[in-house]
Amino acid sequence: MVKPPVLEIAGLEKRFGDTVVLKNINLKVREGELVFVIGPSGSGKSTMLRCCNRLEEPTSGAILVEDAKITDIARRDLDKMRMKVGMVFQGFHLYPHMSVLRNVMLAQIKALKRPKDEAETRARDMLERVGLSEKADAMPSDLSGGQQQRVAIARALALDPKVMLFDEPTSALDPELVGSVLKVMKDLRREGMTMLVVSHEMAFAREAADRVIFMDGGLVVEHGSPEQIFGDPQTDRLKAFLSRVSQGAE
Repeated sequence: MVKPPVLEIAGLEKRFGDTVVLKNINLKVREGELVFVIGPSGSGKSTMLRCCNRLEEPTSGAILVEDAKITDIARRDLDKMRMKVGMVFQGFHLYPHMSVLRNVMLAQIKALKRPKDEAETRARDMLERVGLSEKADAMPSDLSGGQQQRVAIARALALDPKVMLFDEPTSALDPELVGSVLKVMKDLRREGMTMLVVSHEMAFAREAADRVIFMDGGLVVEHGSPEQIFGDPQTDRLKAFLSRVSQGAE
């Protein structure tokens, strides 16, 4: 039995003035699936992700989370909808004046109206989940970049999202710190979290993804299993991209 999509993108287009950034994007991400998006810089990958929780307003098309059309939700109700769509950015966006624990508690208290004791219990559980339970009382400035990104993941998970979006989660990290973040993502994959990931971590895509989407020029040019995309690319654009990546040019 095919699982229903948790996230569906239908006919998505995005323009900035006269510039068309996304052109008729159609994508379904099913429950428990990890879909990986690759492509050159400027291909529209991050814009597509940001449209999925309306950090960018789509010009046209629809985005559905569990069959609720979030593109129709009034702006005043957006925060409630965004609880279903966890997002982890390239930057960590932690509050520097708050402890790690408080960073993970805050949105639960403000957005979900959880009591403080319940929010603290949930925050500690999520910090343990990302391997940082001993850092609960630390300040963000005391952490490495990889640790800060794992706190950001814990913060998103604490809101009980239906799908997690990752926008280049390792690109701001020193190479030796990347593995700790990818391990958390692999653990989430094994636990059945639904994920849509934009990243240049090709080895991770080969190992962990259910499907890989290749975007270029605002279009989905090719999609398939990791074996198909990396082992038997069908288009010249994908072949050229993979060649550049293998040479370290992307």
